[in-house]
Amino acid sequence: MSVGMLALYSQFFVFPIFGDGPGIVAASGVIRAIYLPAYIIGLVLVAGAPLSFLAALARQPFLLLVLAMVALSYAWSIAPDQTLRRAVAVYFTTLGGVAIAVRYRWAQMAEIIGTCFASLAVLSLVVCLAAPSIGVMHEIFPGAWRGLWAEKNAFGGNMALGCIIMFAAAALNPRRALIWAAFAALALGLVLMSTSKTSLVSAMLGMGVIGAAAFARRGPAAAVAVVWTGVLGAALVAGVALFAPDQFFSLLGKDATFTGRTQIWAAALRQIAQRPWTGFGYGVVWTEEGNWAPLAQIVKEAGFKPQHAHNAWIEQWLGQGLVGVWAFGLMLAQAFVLALVSVFRHPGALLAAPILVVYTLMSLTESVGVIYHDLRWVLFVVVAVKLAWPDERIGT
Repeated sequence: MSVGMLALYSQFFVFPIFGDGPGIVAASGVIRAIYLPAYIIGLVLVAGAPLSFLAALARQPFLLLVLAMVALSYAWSIAPDQTLRRAVAVYFTTLGGVAIAVRYRWAQMAEIIGTCFASLAVLSLVVCLAAPSIGVMHEIFPGAWRGLWAEKNAFGGNMALGCIIMFAAAALNPRRALIWAAFAALALGLVLMSTSKTSLVSAMLGMGVIGAAAFARRGPAAAVAVVWTGVLGAALVAGVALFAPDQFFSLLGKDATFTGRTQIWAAALRQIAQRPWTGFGYGVVWTEEGNWAPLAQIVKEAGFKPQHAHNAWIEQWLGQGLVGVWAFGLMLAQAFVLALVSVFRHPGALLAAPILVVYTLMSLTESVGVIYHDLRWVLFVVVAVKLAWPDERIGT
């Protein structure tokens, strides 16, 4: 059931069944109904250990604050009915992540999440080879594989996450290491076929973090070496981005505008300036149309109609205001501190650390924070909640 719930939140079925055009809007009610089994599975998992579920939430005050701001934004939303519906969706999505964190130990959890991604990788491979009209792009980026998703970057991003999670599953489950290593290699191959440079960098970075965490667990000297290497590496990346931006963006497969994202960010920030403390309500900015709606102004300034902010931080600010941004940031900071501590206390860091690093990078160019029906948000909740669980219940 857990694997099925995670697979539904990956949205693997949307593009193959409904396409990526007007059909999605027309079938939005049907698509929402398809997520109902995921809601039920989350409730069933919680029902198995309700007290543990509540105790886990109590250790995540910033997650509770994030969810509270989602609910409170109904009071000032420019489309209250949409905010209410989407708030329910993100509550159930989050519930699923908390339930998985409470129910499973690190090694078992890595295999459950890994099984989801292994299944998606195999299905994507079959679709790309057997039905290239669906699995391969033909108009934009012809020849690039997109698997079960509408475009190559979404496919590459999912496979990059799958690669590092299955690599972690191999490290945490030595008896099945070869099996998980083979699936990780398949996912990495699919990242290459997607031609998404950002996804490839994410996969390499995630596997590097796993290697660094494993090395740091050897002793204090190794830990110090890893910390200093990480600091120097971050400084080097920052230096290249500052003094050689063209080469840096080329490595990521982007231009200086991040493929038009900076235009969206500038326009969105000007809308935020009108309601900096409250925002416009959870989940409504990109669907509420009208001559005076924020979307109309953003489209006018950006020159095209974006689907979201392409930045998790701006997205939170648009919807839940400044308090929502701070709550999300503090939740992420808490998770990072606990992940750093976990490197020296239990092997779960081999799964937690790479997911956090890659998720943080994604948050800079994609709206992956507090998103309903989204596997990336579920994985972040899983890791953040699991890291805060008592040591005696963590296990391996």
